[in-house]
Amino acid sequence: MDVLTSGRDPWGQAIFTHISWDLLWVAIIAGVAFLLAHATYMVLSAHRKRSSDETDALEEAHKDLPERIDRHSVMARLFHWVMAASMFVLLITAFFPIAGIQFPWVTWHWVAGVVLTVSVLYHIIHATFWLDFWSMWVGPSDIPELKAELMRELGHEVEGPKPGKYPLGNRLYHFAIFVVGTAVIATGWLMMPRIRTPLFERNPYYLSDVTWGWTYVVHGLTGIGLVGLVIAHVYFAVRPDKLWITKAMIRGWITRRQYLQHHEPSRWKTKPRKV
Repeated sequence: MDVLTSGRDPWGQAIFTHISWDLLWVAIIAGVAFLLAHATYMVLSAHRKRSSDETDALEEAHKDLPERIDRHSVMARLFHWVMAASMFVLLITAFFPIAGIQFPWVTWHWVAGVVLTVSVLYHIIHATFWLDFWSMWVGPSDIPELKAELMRELGHEVEGPKPGKYPLGNRLYHFAIFVVGTAVIATGWLMMPRIRTPLFERNPYYLSDVTWGWTYVVHGLTGIGLVGLVIAHVYFAVRPDKLWITKAMIRGWITRRQYLQHHEPSRWKTKPRKV
């Protein structure tokens, strides 16, 4: 199977033109295989969390905490669902026609791309000035948490920090979606003048054939990457042991017990819930 497709420019030089769309099925099969492997692993592994007795003791020691702990603001939740909707529209309009389901997809695709871009720009500004920007990033300070979690997964009782507001897996996913999403948005805007929109005068010749080829390759590869990332995200969102996180993205809060069971109070400082 060829990963990239190639052709020749008007001067007979070989250039890349796109990716092989067989990669779409590879991504889907790999995503399903990951789901099955992870589900099996979760059945067989220790995946230790705080016991009921330990959580009871923490609740007794933190009686001053409100019954509901704010996790996501209204604007943060709005961003998440707008981004999710635009992402699904982009993937449907990009890959359904390739799978043989034909419909007038171009307008839906570029409009969803604009919505995704605006939502991401809003999120960057919101996270920088109103939220804790660095709380979602991964760095050397997370190594003790990683070691402790790995040892617990292997069935060992070890000392070590529980996650702060965002578990390590969430932050690693955030980094992956940031890299892939930035690439797909950037290449999408490069491709925008090739179609008729109110935003640009159509000009399919402003880039060279070689540059167009690489633009399509990067856009296609990152689009395939988003398929795998979305499959993983939906899987974790509907897992019974993760539903408390998904519910928090809908209603904005978690219970005090969930907070103490899954998080390190010293790493996620909370405030009384506003009524």
